Amino acid sequence: MKIAGRIVLSGMLLCMGLLPAFAQQATDTVSAPPVDSLGMQPADTLQLPDTIQPVQKSPRDRAAEMQEKALAQAAAAADTAVYQGTTVRVDILNPVFEMIRSGWHTYSIEAAVNVRLKNRFFPTLEGGYAGRFLQEKDAATPLYDGSGEFVRIGLDINPLKKHPEQRSCLLIGVRGGTAWQRLRTPALTAVTPQGKCIADAWGEIVAGVQVDIAKGFNMGWAVRMKFLFTTNAHDELTTPYYIPGFGYRNTMNWGFDYYLGYTF
Repeated sequence: MKIAGRIVLSGMLLCMGLLPAFAQQATDTVSAPPVDSLGMQPADTLQLPDTIQPVQKSPRDRAAEMQEKALAQAAAAADTAVYQGTTVRVDILNPVFEMIRSGWHTYSIEAAVNVRLKNRFFPTLEGGYAGRFLQEKDAATPLYDGSGEFVRIGLDINPLKKHPEQRSCLLIGVRGGTAWQRLRTPALTAVTPQGKCIADAWGEIVAGVQVDIAKGFNMGWAVRMKFLFTTNAHDELTTPYYIPGFGYRNTMNWGFDYYLGYTF
């Protein structure tokens, strides 16, 4: 009996000594995060920080972002403005072309002004001076000498409206033109004083482009289809066969302008 009691007592003491070790091992097993075969902690058990710091942009990126935002704000403000600049331009092709085609008997100079309204409408005023001179060799008086001023007024429309920073545009419009010229020819001597002022009128359909080439400077071209209104307004002796701003007296004429301009 004494031996049996000693064995039971020894077993109880042994169990009491191993119990704390088993408890500690269980606690470690619960608190330790699981790992995979490579010793890496799974993503669903990763401990993330409470706040995520944003990525810091470089000074160059911040400057580019601010510049882009400023341009967008300026474009939006300009797009709402009615008046967006005035362009003054001078025709550099048609005077040379007319002079060469006529054998150096025709001369002209022409300029124009247009106003940009909401990047859509372009009221336009054009004007100039032109004339035709024809004289036979060694003749004392010219066969024909007529010159005068001309004015056209009209409206162009930009059908491809863009943002104001895109200043280049397509222009389609109409014009109404008139010219006053003085004829100085021998044929008029018997019927009217020399230098009588004769007026003519016509209409035009115009199509062209206006393109920016540098800050403020632009260039462009325009094609004109012209219709004469005053076809029977003058008698035979006082009918000029050349009209400043219109060309030779025909029912319909074509014209082509190539110009340089500056926008204020």
